[in-house]
Amino acid sequence: MAAALLGACTGQASTQRNVAVMTSLPILWTEEPSIGAMLGARDKPPHWAKALLEGRGALVPLDRIANETMRGVDLAVLAQPRPLAPEEMVALDRWVRGGGRLLLFADPMLTAHSIFPLGDPRRPQAIAMVDPLLAHWGLQLDYDDDAVEGEKVMRAGAIDLPVNLPGSLKGRGSRCSVDGSGLVATCRIGQGRAVVVADANLLESESGASAPDLAQVCALCPA
Repeated sequence: MAAALLGACTGQASTQRNVAVMTSLPILWTEEPSIGAMLGARDKPPHWAKALLEGRGALVPLDRIANETMRGVDLAVLAQPRPLAPEEMVALDRWVRGGGRLLLFADPMLTAHSIFPLGDPRRPQAIAMVDPLLAHWGLQLDYDDDAVEGEKVMRAGAIDLPVNLPGSLKGRGSRCSVDGSGLVATCRIGQGRAVVVADANLLESESGASAPDLAQVCALCPA
């Protein structure tokens, strides 16, 4: 599923590709209360998304976005990232415009369970803070304060995505095309492409048992 998505975004699967990942979600690591517990959990099966990303090429954990850290990256996956500094947004925009491929999950109200309390820096980012970047691309991410929590399935174009308190994307200008549900936007930014998903619920399942067909998400990318 996700493997096909990455193939659609970057072309043929290749172990020579570099896939950069920045996320506050426990995808690259397991959520454990201590370093010792984390080291003891190394034998656990990896998160399904990590396993599939590794199948697309060399996985590059991304702590900081800059010209030098994005050099040689074929695909960047930002899944509920920490707040980006202005210079990081500039570097990411420059990288996409130069031909990069970006898959961005921006959840305005994350519902994922965490063992860490509110305020703990190890806890996943509760609210995606990428509005300046989206606005630069002609997108607006809205959230309904009256929404009722609970997982449901939304139809986004030709795909079904499990969501929980999702956002709604609106497009201005011709760079981005937003599907009828407002959940997924596909953008042509310079020589590159970006897919923005206004929810991260599908990544909350470590097993991938309830994950949707992500291959179809990237099929929305403009040719």
